[in-house]
Amino acid sequence: MEQAKPMIEIYGADIICASCVNAPSSKDTYEWLQAAIDRKYPNQAYTIRYVDIEGSLDNERDQDYATRIQEDEFFYPLVLINNEVIGEGYIQLKPVFTKLENLGFIPDETV
Repeated sequence: MEQAKPMIEIYGADIICASCVNAPSSKDTYEWLQAAIDRKYPNQAYTIRYVDIEGSLDNERDQDYATRIQEDEFFYPLVLINNEVIGEGYIQLKPVFTKLENLGFIPDETV
């Protein structure tokens, strides 16, 4: 049985979150996560997307998350995997990797 590709979403903005002093920017977090996932889980399919909460948002779901972040319900960057919040603000790899492995990803043990 073929597993569906996980959808990883990073919601953020160019300005670093005021509560996240010394944390990387949202865009840097997106690039860092993508590189870390590709290195730890080579040749395993997933989709990753970055959503700028200050940009033009063309769907209601993205607009809802953007509004919730702007109203301080979440810190950004906000990371979701398959619609589940995995982290917000200062993002750590362990919860991301744990979720991916729960979805069937197999780590490359040589990394």
